[in-house]
Amino acid sequence: MRELKELKILVAEDNRINQRIAILTFKQLGVSIDIASNGMEALEMYRKKQYDLILMDMQMPEMDGLEATSEIRSFEQQSKMSHRAVIVALTGSEPTEKRDVCLEAGMNDYMEKPIQEKLLRGLIAKFFN
Repeated sequence: MRELKELKILVAEDNRINQRIAILTFKQLGVSIDIASNGMEALEMYRKKQYDLILMDMQMPEMDGLEATSEIRSFEQQSKMSHRAVIVALTGSEPTEKRDVCLEAGMNDYMEKPIQEKLLRGLIAKFFN
């Protein structure tokens, strides 16, 4: 099992309040995160840092979460990366409505906003234990 503090985590979210909730939630877990304000920024940040976990808002300006995920998966494939990021959709609507769309875009899972510590812990355990 990888230590939570060792994970490189990116939250792609355009809403400042949701960004703050994410920062505080991860801080309670003793983890610092990076924030991208749109999908284009998330893609560029991933190309530079190769995050382990990306929480990706579905609806953002410039490039939405689905397109950003598709671009990240293309980058991973073209770069022949040995590890792929775990990408989790963040959605304001009922997650089950978007499940198939998220998975088809290359996302690993999805969760409803705002981020909740208990659900986040479960998600991290699912993918990094």
